[in-house]
Parts: sequence; structure tokens; C-alpha cells
Amino acid sequence: MACRAITIGRANTGIIAAVFVVVVILGPLLAVFWRAGGGAWLVSSDMAAIRFTIWQALLSALISVGLAIPVARALARRKFRGRAVLITLLGAPFILPVIVAVLGLLAVFGRSGILAALLSKFGLPPISIYGLQGVVIAHVFFNLPLATRIILQGWQAIPAERFRLAEMLGFGPREIARTLEYPMLRGALPGAFLIIFAICLSSFAVALTLGGGPRATTIELAIYQAFRFDFDLARAAVLASVQIALVAVVAVLALRVTTGDGMGAGLDRVVHRWDVNTVSSKVLDSAVLLLSTVFLLLPLTMIVLNGIAGLGMMPTAIWAALGRSILVALAATSLTVVLGLAMATASRERGWIDSIGLLGVTVSPMVIGTGLFLLINPWVRPTDVALVVTILVNAVMALPFMLRILTPACRAVETDYGRLADSLGLAGWARLRWLILPRIRRALGFGAGLTAALSMGDLGVVMLFADSENATLPLQMYRLMGAYQMQAAAGAGLVLLMASLLLFWGFDRGGRRDADA
Repeated sequence: MACRAITIGRANTGIIAAVFVVVVILGPLLAVFWRAGGGAWLVSSDMAAIRFTIWQALLSALISVGLAIPVARALARRKFRGRAVLITLLGAPFILPVIVAVLGLLAVFGRSGILAALLSKFGLPPISIYGLQGVVIAHVFFNLPLATRIILQGWQAIPAERFRLAEMLGFGPREIARTLEYPMLRGALPGAFLIIFAICLSSFAVALTLGGGPRATTIELAIYQAFRFDFDLARAAVLASVQIALVAVVAVLALRVTTGDGMGAGLDRVVHRWDVNTVSSKVLDSAVLLLSTVFLLLPLTMIVLNGIAGLGMMPTAIWAALGRSILVALAATSLTVVLGLAMATASRERGWIDSIGLLGVTVSPMVIGTGLFLLINPWVRPTDVALVVTILVNAVMALPFMLRILTPACRAVETDYGRLADSLGLAGWARLRWLILPRIRRALGFGAGLTAALSMGDLGVVMLFADSENATLPLQMYRLMGAYQMQAAAGAGLVLLMASLLLFWGFDRGGRRDADA
């Protein structure tokens, strides 16, 4: 049960927000199909893009989940100094701007990177970061932390009483794995795999920078090419349909497989594992944690080091682009917060509203941008409203994350205080101001910080609209990389990274400050 719906007069704000989201998503989609003038046959390059999209998403999800199992297991079994910090750092790649992460990965895995230097000492050729292997490496970098957090929650959900009972029964490591850990993994792994698979299906910036040619083109990138270079609306519409169908199927499957019964309730005691004190298990867990930490933190370290060296080589246009990116991030965050609050508080009375908010997961941002271009072009120049369109699309794309954060928080508020608020006649804006907002500040701050960071680093729909006068910082970085000004791009990447982290920290900190007062 979620919070009471907030109303303006007789109008439910949740319904208004849901209608707004439907118009923003389905309106441009219908415009693309209408201007296409009918369907189009998929050519061989489109079929290759579809096959590559599915294949890279499958590999990325399998490798991310496969590597996350030992990492989550080691974190669940070991208590050490810095463990909480390490778990927090696992969330850094998710809010890291994609274009910045690509620079870090190039510094490690590129032809002149750290790995190539090590291989050359043994007389081995460097590993190419471009093509399928580069796309998969980047996706694993982004999604390994996500998979680890999902699986770690499954391990932490096993009650301590289960382990104590296993100890009383004389179970060894194999018996514990078979009776406790494997059943948990059977419930957690399918959902984690499908979520990452769906995320990788919609890859754009990674394929754009590391794809390496026609053989490594995703559907999202093919839609961009069909519109921007060929202006083939019929082909873009068909590719958009394929994209929506694939992501929708995976999203439905993910919702179905993540509704398990769990491992039962416990008394929230601290888990004591007697079965993990052997030397071999300690060495194995330490090695897993060390390798995963190096894989995640080494690119971040290289971003900082290379960025410091490139700060003095940045063009002055970078600072104007930074201001535009901050403006886009703050505006998109404000709009997402308004939509998220309205829809989360109305989802109890109208459950379909919550589903409307998830539409942003299934529709390509490129398709929305293309449709908005078609709707706007007859009336105004698209470049004049580039930032407005970018704000709108970023807000709708971030809405599913905001709803997944706010709705459980609202449900808890209503469960704990709903009857008391009803007895006091607290409703409407007064209920939102005095009851809901003070008790969902933590969730609201985290959701706002996540939205701001994601919007700050977005390199998607802005490429359809922006010119040199209204380019955002990620787009300026991409242009510097395209001009082979890698040091200047590294400096801009450091600026973008710091701005994204500061925005996330500021909103998250603001939500937690005096939250218990």
C-alpha cells in the first residue's frame, strides 16, 4: 500500500503525471511511425545490428553475473576494515558518465594502456578495446557492481538462524552451499541476469565510442544512424519496434522471476560463519576482492591522473558546456522528482500508474528524440530547443529509477502512519508536507542524486539536436575524442566526473541531513 494520492481540486496529480509521461513517450513514437509512411524491410546491416545487440547483451549479462557471484560471496563471508567503503564504491560505476568511463577503460585496456604495456613485456600483442570485446568489457565494468549488489542482498537475506541450524547439524561448506546458498542463487540470479540484459540491449554511448564499425553496431546506434545520416524514418521506426519488443519481453520476464518467496524470516542476528575459516577460503576471497577492486578502481584512478594532466589543455568552450550540463541535470532532476512524487503517492489507489512510469525502460531515447524532432521541426528550429528536449527525455528516462526508490518508501509511511493521519484528517498537500516528505527524505535525496548524475553524463538525444552553441559537456568530450585531442578530453572528463559526483553527493547528503530529527 502506497501513500495517499495528492490532489489539486478534483484532479489527481498522479493521473496528470501519468498522462504527461504517456504523451512524452508515445507521442514521439507515433510521430515516427506516421512520418515513416508505412513499414520498411530490414536490410542485412539491420539484421546484423539485431544479432550483435542480443549477442553482446547476452555475453555482458552472463559475464557480469558470473563474476558477481564470487565477489558477493566474499563480501558476505568476510568482515574487514573498509568493507562498507568498498560496498559504497561498488555503486560508483553506475553513476559514472559513460563517456568518462570509456576514457578510463582506454587508459587501461587501450593500445597504449596499462594492460598493453604489461603484455608487451612478455612479447604478447595488445588486446583491442574496440569491437565486441570492448563493448563487453565496458558493460561488465558498469554492471558487475549492480549484479554484485543484487546478489549480495540475497546472501544477506539468509537468516542467521539457518546457519546456526546448519552448524548444529554438522554441515560442511558443501552442504551449506547445497542447502542454503544454491537455493538463494536460483532465486536471485535470473532477475539480475535479465535486468542487466535489458540494460545492455539499450546500449548507445558504449557502442558509439567502442563499437569499432558496422560489425559492432547495436540497435540503438542503428536508429541514430538511420535518422541522423540517412533520414530513413521507415527504417528507424521498424528498428524502434524491434527495440521496444526486445526490451519489453525482457522487462516482463524480469518482473516475473524476481517475485520469489525469499529465505524466510529471522531475528536479525549477526551471521557467524564457522565454515569459512580455512586458509584456502580466506585466500580465495581475498584474491577475488582484490581483483574486482583493481578492475573497478584502476580506470577511475587513470581518469583522475590523466584528467589532472589535461586540465590545462581544455578549450574555453568546456566551461560553457559544463554550465549547460548542470542546468540540464538540475532541471531534469526537478521534473523527475515532481513526476515521481505524484505517481508514487497515487499508485496505491491506481496500480496502473506505477506501470506507466516504467515505460521509459522499454522505449529508446533515440526514438523519443527522433519523434520530438519531427514534431518540433515545422514550428521551430530543433537546435533552439535542444536543451529543453534533453531535459524532458532525461527526466522520463530516469523516472523508473525514481519510482523504484520512492514507492517502497511511501508504502512504509502509509503502513506506519496512515491510520493516524486519516484520523487527524490529514490529506492532500498537508499530508505531503507534514507526513510524507519528512519521512521519505533519504529516499528522495538518493533518487534525486541518481537522476542528477545520470542526466549530467547523458550522451544520447542531445546528439540529435545540439550544435556547437548549445552542446553539453559529454558531447564536447566526444567531439574532442573524435578530433584526437585525448588529453583535453581527459581534462574535460575529470571535470565531468567531479561535477557528477558533487551533484549526487549534494542531493544524497541533503536527503540524509537531519532526517532523523
